[in-house]
Amino acid sequence: MINAGTVLEAARELNVTAAIEIPKDVQQKVEQLASEEKNHYSRYVLENILQNYDAAIKDRSPMCADTGLPRYYAKIGNNALIEGGMVQLEKSLRQATADTTASIPLRPNRVHPFSRKDHNNNVGLHAPTVDYSFEPDADWMDITVVHKGGLFGGDYRMLFPSDGIPGLKRFFLDTLAEFLRRGMSCQPAVIGIGVGGTKDVCVRLSKEAACLRLLGDRNPDPEIAALEEELIALGNDAGFGPMGFPGNSAVLDIHIEAAYAHTGGMPVGIQQFCYAHRRKTVRLFADNSVEYREDPRWFTPYYRRDTID
Repeated sequence: MINAGTVLEAARELNVTAAIEIPKDVQQKVEQLASEEKNHYSRYVLENILQNYDAAIKDRSPMCADTGLPRYYAKIGNNALIEGGMVQLEKSLRQATADTTASIPLRPNRVHPFSRKDHNNNVGLHAPTVDYSFEPDADWMDITVVHKGGLFGGDYRMLFPSDGIPGLKRFFLDTLAEFLRRGMSCQPAVIGIGVGGTKDVCVRLSKEAACLRLLGDRNPDPEIAALEEELIALGNDAGFGPMGFPGNSAVLDIHIEAAYAHTGGMPVGIQQFCYAHRRKTVRLFADNSVEYREDPRWFTPYYRRDTID
């Protein structure tokens, strides 16, 4: 059985590491963009982003002053036993959020939308969010924490089957023009695109695609993988650089996920996750040992299953 204390301590460590240490795949991609960027000012910004990554680790302080909104993704084995069940799991994650908001510290960004009441711990109504998926034939549990901003870079549009791929490309470029030219999404960014399902499903998939896949990972569907590559080139040829400057390095990667949709529609959600790409995963085993890693492994074959079995 996975003990509640194990969950609490692991969740605290996840938040500390995610806030301070940039994942290797993200740092390597920013280094590549900096070496290829032709615009002087954009290259200067990218080089300073890399220096900031190093300073955060050296100083053991968050890599960005805006530490975003902590959220969790729990992938639970079908045979996993958790002390106190799912209610205790969520209590532990909320406690870890409050504890690390004070200890790291994280900026207490969560407020009531009307009264602006702030508990100063990033915990409140429906906060932090916990999303779930499940895996067969497993007794472990994965927890991924993501510190993501919640203001700009997200959009939704209901397309129709006749719009097709050209319509998706138009929507993609519209979001770049809307957010990137003003530096409103803190680019360079990973852009997640969810296509299909219903409005809530495509938006959820777009956020998961932006946050829970390693940079360089391609969708297993060859046609979707080819579209990801095409949109990377299209995005970085659109004239945008980091933080609103002109350049050719606004897009770190494109990740697309698909869901079966109503025959009459093609809903599309788009989410941008900035260069302060804060994520970390832990696997908790039945014997209460833990294993930390940078790859969330969220999009498993079972998660992407498209038939009954």
